[in-house]
Amino acid sequence: MTGLRSKFATISCALGALFLTAANTPVLVPDVSQDKISIQGDFNGAQLLLFGAITYPPGTPNRDQADIVVVLKGPTESIVLREKQQVAGIWINAASSEFRSAPGYYAVASSRPVEEIVDDKTADIYELGLDHLQLSPASAIDSKELDRFTDGLVDLNTRGRLYKNLPNSVEITDSVLYQARINLPASVPVGKYSAETFLIIDGRVEAAEIKDITIEKIGLGRFITNLSQENGFIYGLLAVLISVILGWAAGYLFRKI
Repeated sequence: MTGLRSKFATISCALGALFLTAANTPVLVPDVSQDKISIQGDFNGAQLLLFGAITYPPGTPNRDQADIVVVLKGPTESIVLREKQQVAGIWINAASSEFRSAPGYYAVASSRPVEEIVDDKTADIYELGLDHLQLSPASAIDSKELDRFTDGLVDLNTRGRLYKNLPNSVEITDSVLYQARINLPASVPVGKYSAETFLIIDGRVEAAEIKDITIEKIGLGRFITNLSQENGFIYGLLAVLISVILGWAAGYLFRKI
């Protein structure tokens, strides 16, 4: 019985210490302007507002040196990246690399440049910034070659406005309220996204919260997308049929002119 009481006392002390630690930890209360974005035929992009509040434990002063970093990314998918080389004046596919889970969209908004907020190790752990994006190769690959293909993917998507660093784009008011605006291009991929908000104080991540966001097509665009994904054979037949009809119509009109 004495041993049981001793174990109970030990567990109680541990739980009490955990409770006191949690009570002294700031808490994030995040939200987003839209948790579902619908894409129609005339979609030309959208602006997503990510906002929230930092709540500090009672008796704890607000921290002026607190920073906020928001990472919006998704959907993850397998992708094959091919490197082009010019041979005898002709561009051909050369080396290639496959990544198991690369985000189709990735944006990092921060109250200051990330390199001024955390060290490289912390940035790598939480993937804060394009230079710290962690991509998993589908097969064994040399580290230098992996870096080359990773840089190529980041550069390609950066030029396509699908990957971006947004330093100094998070506004913090009275060390409590924060907001960030992230512009989504017309080419943003559909699927499931996550908006992860980090509260960072003195270079340490003190709190983190995630909000889920869905971007989906509606109307005819959704029907075509679902058909291509769920029944590729019928989708291919329809594409060929439409091409034949358009070709016949163009020829008919040409003969009439």
